[in-house]
Amino acid sequence: MGLFSGKNALIFGVANKDSIAWGIAQALHAEGANIGLSYANEKLKRRVEPLAQSIGVTFLEECDVLDDAALDRVFARAAQHFGRLDVLVHAVAFAERADLEGEFVNTSREGWNLALGVSAYSLVAMARRARPLMTEGGAIVTLSYYGSEKVVPHYNVMGVAKAALEASVRYLAFELGGQNIRVNALSPGPIKTLSGAGIPGFRKMLRYSQLASPLHKLVTPEDVGKAVVWLCSDWGRSVTGQTIYIDAGYSAMGVPHGLLEAMREQLPED
Repeated sequence: MGLFSGKNALIFGVANKDSIAWGIAQALHAEGANIGLSYANEKLKRRVEPLAQSIGVTFLEECDVLDDAALDRVFARAAQHFGRLDVLVHAVAFAERADLEGEFVNTSREGWNLALGVSAYSLVAMARRARPLMTEGGAIVTLSYYGSEKVVPHYNVMGVAKAALEASVRYLAFELGGQNIRVNALSPGPIKTLSGAGIPGFRKMLRYSQLASPLHKLVTPEDVGKAVVWLCSDWGRSVTGQTIYIDAGYSAMGVPHGLLEAMREQLPED
């Protein structure tokens, strides 16, 4: 018997075998959960279908999270297929590359609305539709990043979107807590994914994170999946409204050791 035997989990944001959402799906499946998957568009279907088949998933739906009718359709199908939901995973984010490459001050109105709509408002839209299906309580988890709290060059409007996402987690946790629905965010360090590849200088970010974090390692989708198992199971039953870092300790550092080493020769002697 696994921690999620007899429980149902709906996961948005699977893109390919390297995506964090897929790592979460595998971890929940290993603990006995019945899994439903959603992907963003037709182009991703050929990548996601074989993954779904590999763990016996029969609920696989395309969904544009900016389209209310599409969200209504997916959640109506989920109600029909599962009866109830126990876990909702929101692993969805997007910003136009032009709004990441340039200066933040030049963010377009359209780019702002797109990034905030896909990356933050969609959590609210999903939670509203999941609430009536979580008849026995449940857990909602989303994915953030350190750029919500501190400036990360070229993260730009996505950092603002993640800040809005984390604030939304707190407000949703307050409102849904009376129905025993917990809402949290996990904030992993940089992981080599399809969406990460769209951030300029991402490879350097990976190398620097590994050097500067106390554990001197990169986080994996498997690490995030295991954290979701803890957070969404009975083991995390008293945790809600939180943003929890899974970044090998990077966010604990004030002046990362790797930066000091790199600058040692340039710093004046005491």
